[in-house]
Amino acid sequence: MSTVTSADGTKIAYSTTGDGPAVVFVDGAMCHRAFGPGAGVAEQLAGTYTVYTYDRRGRGDSGDTAPYAVEREIEDLRAVIEAAGGSARVIGVSSGAALAARAAAAGLPITKLAMFEPPYSAVEGQDVRSRQYAVDLKAALDAGAPGDAVVVFMTFVGVPAEMVEGMRAAPMWPAFEAVGPSLAYDTAVLGSAEGGVVPVEVLGAVAVPTLVMDGDASPEVLRAPARAAAAAIPGAVHESLPDQTHEVDPKVIAPVLAKFFA
Repeated sequence: MSTVTSADGTKIAYSTTGDGPAVVFVDGAMCHRAFGPGAGVAEQLAGTYTVYTYDRRGRGDSGDTAPYAVEREIEDLRAVIEAAGGSARVIGVSSGAALAARAAAAGLPITKLAMFEPPYSAVEGQDVRSRQYAVDLKAALDAGAPGDAVVVFMTFVGVPAEMVEGMRAAPMWPAFEAVGPSLAYDTAVLGSAEGGVVPVEVLGAVAVPTLVMDGDASPEVLRAPARAAAAAIPGAVHESLPDQTHEVDPKVIAPVLAKFFA
């Protein structure tokens, strides 16, 4: 593990895997270097690229500094890219894709951008659900109950409530609670409190080659935003990965990334 200091003094932890041009992986909600698809993707790309996986602020071994702002997370990504040599290809998954797109639109030195299923609101009624999710999440966090915040998130993304309640006794639950407060950061990145609609103006400012992916086994609530994002980004390409869901298999997505990043 290495660390880099972001603009506001926050320490951001990262790891490197492989050898070659730099690729930075940006995680979605709940995920970090020790939990999520990043390590698997890094392993698959290691023969061609140096992959930087990092803990977004408030997660894993990274620090956190109040007050939060999306701009601080963009600065975190900039610091990681600087550590990677000053420019990098970037892959963002789920809400991490939305963050990566905001970073590209802000002019970070991203040479190519890949996005997988950014969970914007692009089907009827999803904006209403997103606003209510943001309200419920804030209420749990304001009450000092990160575990309840995790429950709110998991039920919002479709995990049956009884299954979530059963998970509270699992050994992994304290790790989930530890990153619970950072769920608010993902709602900020997505603009969930305002409905989480596709940010056409932001995406329209992305000026680098972009690939937007979805899984053809994912529900339409996740596939529609990918198509909409690709349509909003000038010159972007959309691709559906066969037999994949939001829990994308690193062995499936990695060859697609390697081809696009080449």
